[in-house]
Amino acid sequence: MKLIDSFGPNPRVVRMFLAEKGLTLPSEEVNLLGGENRQEGYLSRNPGGQLPALELDNGTVIAETAVICEYIEELHPTPVLIGSTAAERAEARMWQRRVELNITEHMYNGFRFAEGYELFKNRVHCIPGAASELKATAQEWLAKLDGLIAGRDFIAGSSPRFVDITLYCCMDFAQGVGQAINPELKNISAWFKRMDARPSAASSLHPAWEQIKMRG
Repeated sequence: MKLIDSFGPNPRVVRMFLAEKGLTLPSEEVNLLGGENRQEGYLSRNPGGQLPALELDNGTVIAETAVICEYIEELHPTPVLIGSTAAERAEARMWQRRVELNITEHMYNGFRFAEGYELFKNRVHCIPGAASELKATAQEWLAKLDGLIAGRDFIAGSSPRFVDITLYCCMDFAQGVGQAINPELKNISAWFKRMDARPSAASSLHPAWEQIKMRG
């Protein structure tokens, strides 16, 4: 099994997930910033063109960050990062959907359509006029989440889950590209500091992040 890796917040999610599991996988680097993932060599393996991906021993390539992490959890169920029972997994997936649909996807597209426009304009359908509203929608939901996690150390309970990793990597990236964390969101700010202090947060950063000047 091999991780097809690159710079970026989504590849970092998988690296952080693996670090929390105490796992190390062989990896292959793809130059996302140079557009290698949009060339035929990579597209023939992953038609979606996104990163990261996971290549199994039989040559099958699994894409989609959430699917990769779910697969790893099935193979290595401890420590638990999604859930150890059907009820726990359902609750974790519920929070995952809420965060992805209402926060992270809006933050990423807000970046792609504005600060990242020159990089993405020939790769995905960009809507520059939507950027500010997408960013605002993400902030509205972060404010809502701030109230929902009152009294909790982590989003889905007392220990970190996949949803925490997903949101943390997105917000850590976004705060450096025009989407700062609102200091008025006290619960979110405290949660972010807890996640940022985990050893996996530092170890999952791409080696070139300082040179690129983005945290991914």
